[in-house]
Amino acid sequence: MTSLLWLTTALAADPHVVVLGIAQDAGHPQADCRKTCCDAAWRDPAQRHRVASLGIVDGDQAWLLDATPDLPDQLHDLLGTERSLGGILLTHGHMGHYTGLLHLGREAMGAPDVPVYAMPRMAGVLLGSEPWALLSRLDHIDVRRMTAGESIALSERVRVTPFLVPHRDELSETVGFKVSGPEQTIAWLPDIDKWEKWDTPLEDLLAEVDVAWLDATFFADGEIARDISEVPHPFVVETLARLAHRPDLRAKVRLVHLNHTNPLLRDGEARAAVEAGGLTVAARGDQHPL
Repeated sequence: MTSLLWLTTALAADPHVVVLGIAQDAGHPQADCRKTCCDAAWRDPAQRHRVASLGIVDGDQAWLLDATPDLPDQLHDLLGTERSLGGILLTHGHMGHYTGLLHLGREAMGAPDVPVYAMPRMAGVLLGSEPWALLSRLDHIDVRRMTAGESIALSERVRVTPFLVPHRDELSETVGFKVSGPEQTIAWLPDIDKWEKWDTPLEDLLAEVDVAWLDATFFADGEIARDISEVPHPFVVETLARLAHRPDLRAKVRLVHLNHTNPLLRDGEARAAVEAGGLTVAARGDQHPL
């Protein structure tokens, strides 16, 4: 794929976001997967997908939403040689969303005081357990606590507001983010339990933003062999059905955080059904102005 550094050059003067990955926490192909869903990706690197992350760019600074296991490649794509990392904002404490912080440590980047924004329980994990606490003690990260509903000024032109969503929460709270610039607002919501478990109707979120990247981990029930109640997510078919009579809202949706089993990672009937329903499958390199 063409370098994201090149892709973002045209928008460099204006705030925008750029998709750095679309896969679920374990990426695609997934470790030790020997099924057809990963076979082609093992054989052909061009068919692989990085873990879901969104970059925010304003001039010569950039920020990451989530620190994934693919952080080295994603930072290279986002920063190139022209930008500095202004900080990282974490949605929650599952492996695909914060473990990339290890690359900021002395065994790797040796980064100096990178702001890492986290909700209170997530901040507690980072400051109170190893190896994360070592990053703070050695001044590689500067943990900053967020509060749901309170916006954070990343720059003079870009603000980010976390909002709570239900999602297992074994280690931390889970949030999505609204990212607002001079002209537009987007939402980043890669993980949530079923839509009906949230006290905010999905339709209300979509009405408030111009584009929303939404949890599309599984396409439909029966996709994985495990008890799906252990890893609840909205099925894509449920999101399609819920928005069936709202073409204005469907046009705003970008599907992200796709499990390695999700047929949307490959061309076929599932992708055709989503496109016919007016939703869009996110792709690495997608951009949207703020």
